[in-house]
Amino acid sequence: MKRSSVAIRSFSILLSHILAITSITYIIRPWRVAAYTILKGNHQLSCNTKIFTSNTNDSMVNRAKFLSASAATFLTSTSSVLVVMANNPEECQAKPFLTGNNPRYIERELEMAYGTDGNGNPRARGVLVRRLTGDSTPYSFPVSPIRLVKEWPETPPFRPEDFSRSDSNDDGWFYKVPRLVYHIDEPAVASLTQYYRNNIAPKSDILDICSSWVSHYPLEFPETMGKICATGMSSLELQFNDQLTGGYEQRDLNVDPKLPYPDSSFDVVTCVVSIDYLIEPIQVLKEVHRVLRPGGKVIVSQSNRCFPSKAIAMWLQMNDRQHLELINGYFQYAGGFEPRNAFDITATVPGNEPHDPMFIIEAVKSKSA
Repeated sequence: MKRSSVAIRSFSILLSHILAITSITYIIRPWRVAAYTILKGNHQLSCNTKIFTSNTNDSMVNRAKFLSASAATFLTSTSSVLVVMANNPEECQAKPFLTGNNPRYIERELEMAYGTDGNGNPRARGVLVRRLTGDSTPYSFPVSPIRLVKEWPETPPFRPEDFSRSDSNDDGWFYKVPRLVYHIDEPAVASLTQYYRNNIAPKSDILDICSSWVSHYPLEFPETMGKICATGMSSLELQFNDQLTGGYEQRDLNVDPKLPYPDSSFDVVTCVVSIDYLIEPIQVLKEVHRVLRPGGKVIVSQSNRCFPSKAIAMWLQMNDRQHLELINGYFQYAGGFEPRNAFDITATVPGNEPHDPMFIIEAVKSKSA
């Protein structure tokens, strides 16, 4: 019995050590658990990359490569859970967009430099990630308008507790370890990419707020657009975003909602599946209005996933349609925007397999504002 206890204790210690150097972010769907995350915390990451293109539908990184890479990353973060919420609004039909001949995936080896050894020699490890281009997929991309019907009162009806979160700790700790994964699935990513391609004019100056290592823009955007800038929680993720031709600024908009850009700096501002985490969304949208040029537009995209510990309380009590009405209310109280347009851009998937929905709200800055 004593030997058995010692063995169990030894196994527990070993397991805790393994968990201390590896981190897996579980992306929970009703039908599967997927997506390994290869992460590292508290170290500087360099941006040397090797790029491979692919049109196959292999797994993101095979398990052997994942274990080999992740064992070298010295991780100490806890797992984060991303959950699916609510249901779709009405179904929609429309003509699909063409996706071109770009590769479906770009596999990248990102080099992480995490300090030096005892002799001052740099230590580095390669991390394999797969970027979804949104092109060359088997999906089609209907776009259907959604009518916004809620009439909001003259003054905001929100209470402080509506913006409370179950985890009110500093967001900096939550995002300290970079998550080099997607928080929506490939059909949702592809539908957003195609929407951007068809609804952002060439030569536009773009700002992506609440950004990360990917912005979901089409591959050609760095060449066809003006400057592309971003703000986000993790500078370690942002430095791997190769579409940011205008650079990035690390910002926690829940601490300071002010955007670090002059007035009238951008033609388009995008925000991908992140507005549900903002505790001062109206103030953030006022800042978005300030940095937009007259006639410029905001594209807020939303799916049905979130980190529930970081999403605001009233968001968790709403379905997809109510989320769109809420975002529309935010724009109304921010002021200076024309009437908003909402769309269901959920991809059509062969075999009608379960996949993430995707919704858009567009708001144009009034030219007189």
